Amino acid sequence: MKGIENVGVGRWSRALLVVGAVGALGGAGALLAGAGAGSGSGSARQAGGAATSAPAASGALTVDGSHSSVIYRVSHAGVVNFYGRFNKVEGTFDFDPANPSSAVFDVSIPADSIDSNNKQRDDHLKSPDFFNAKQFPTITFKGKEVRKAGEHFELVGDLTLLGQTKPITAKLEHIGAGDRGPRMGYRAGFEATFTFKRSDFGMTYGVKDGMLGDEVTVIVALQGMRR
Repeated sequence: MKGIENVGVGRWSRALLVVGAVGALGGAGALLAGAGAGSGSGSARQAGGAATSAPAASGALTVDGSHSSVIYRVSHAGVVNFYGRFNKVEGTFDFDPANPSSAVFDVSIPADSIDSNNKQRDDHLKSPDFFNAKQFPTITFKGKEVRKAGEHFELVGDLTLLGQTKPITAKLEHIGAGDRGPRMGYRAGFEATFTFKRSDFGMTYGVKDGMLGDEVTVIVALQGMRR
């Protein structure tokens, strides 16, 4: 394992998502997708138990990339979980917890925005060994279904990475929604978490020798705005 291993703590997988709110693919991949048309209004109970109310509103929200995060986690050398992020995410979504079947999720992430806190490693991650960012510049997620699952929701959709599209299911948590005044307008946000095998998309670098995990967990935290 040359190049990237000499750099230190980890390498990556090309993945998303997809789809993390910690700001530390989530995304989704995630990060992540589109299914129907929703209203983004109503009252919802958050995972932590606090209720948030949102005034009536309609139409998809545009992702506010400056207040959204896509974080990934992958095992390195079998001894530590290494975290990195994608610095750019864009798209639209509309999600009403009271009517999850009307949800819309359509999210894209520029592959070359990957950030592992090391330029040499980032260049390797953008190469054909991993994300092949020149040939496949965008990672996308399009939602197909949202369903209630206990205190949370499940988001089912298609993740496209390295030109291949595979179905994934993410744990979806509604964080809050509401009108934040003339300057910010109507805002809403959620956090989605999912895990996938990068080898399913043809990204196998480091898997056979155990230096990099095959499974990648992605945390995607998106804030959307409508003005």
